Amino acid sequence: MTTDIRAEHRPRHEEHTPDMSDTTTGRARGGLLHGLPWLVWRRHRTALATGLIITVLLSAYFAYQHFAVVDFVQQYGSRAGEKTTVKFGEEFGPAFRGGAMLLQFLPALIGLFLGAPLIAGEQEHGTIRLVATQSVSRGRWIAATLALPLTVVVLCTTALSMTYRWMWLPARSIAFQGDWLMSGPFDVTGPMLPAMALFYAVCGITLGMLLKRMLTAMVALVVFMGVFSINWSRLTEHLAPLRHAFAPLEQTPSIAADSIYMDNWIATADGKLYGIGTCIDEPSEAAIDACRAKMGITQEVTDYFAFDQMAGMQWRGSLILLAASVLILAFVAWRAHRRPL
Repeated sequence: MTTDIRAEHRPRHEEHTPDMSDTTTGRARGGLLHGLPWLVWRRHRTALATGLIITVLLSAYFAYQHFAVVDFVQQYGSRAGEKTTVKFGEEFGPAFRGGAMLLQFLPALIGLFLGAPLIAGEQEHGTIRLVATQSVSRGRWIAATLALPLTVVVLCTTALSMTYRWMWLPARSIAFQGDWLMSGPFDVTGPMLPAMALFYAVCGITLGMLLKRMLTAMVALVVFMGVFSINWSRLTEHLAPLRHAFAPLEQTPSIAADSIYMDNWIATADGKLYGIGTCIDEPSEAAIDACRAKMGITQEVTDYFAFDQMAGMQWRGSLILLAASVLILAFVAWRAHRRPL
């Protein structure tokens, strides 16, 4: 019997190293994934499979709750009232508030535990050096490494966003006391959730590539997300023009139950706005009225966002996040192609 001397003296770490040239032929594995996508799935299957399982379970839970919410609304109505709101909170508070809180944190978790380690883990463990020794170009490797995880992120968060919205929509006027802007629904329904998840994942990938250490990249990402979230919350109020409701002085302007109150003003008949405290330092009510009459102030004004503005605001915010993600991905691809990782 002959013995292959080269096999006997092959270093142990080479015995367990996947040959990327084999994976590119499509013969390495059967099934839905072939070549480099299969290798990416193999290396990150725990995080990706966990995300898929969580998506299926949560989506099924939100869909189940939708039918219970519809039954509640048919029985008690969807108009905000003390008894209806209290009873709704007792029955559906955990589903709505717990679900919204989980989905709001989900983009950050994706960035931390999928984005930051995606390339940094390969750099830290040295497996990325195999790219230079195989027939696979760095461009193809980075494309496969990014495409599969980011596709899974977008598909999973889109499913969660759609099913949560399906649960929330029938009771939007009583859930969260009708607040869809600040209490969670704005951030976790429509295109906002997948756009934010993609953005944080891309930021995590970039920081991991630049810092080359998983823990360092995760810490840097936490700091970045904290600063970004503060500024992003301020930006959301500028994604659509405020609407105005008018009423005579000393009366409260009427807005719909699912509208978001923003501010109060007083105004002249031609619409010139003044602060609500204008003339308030006068010594008496009669003096206040005289001061305002002299300035021509005749009406109360309420600034608000209507519910029909929500979708437009979400799409504008999502396009901003998507544009930022594309630019960052272009930088990642450029740097991976030009410089050793």
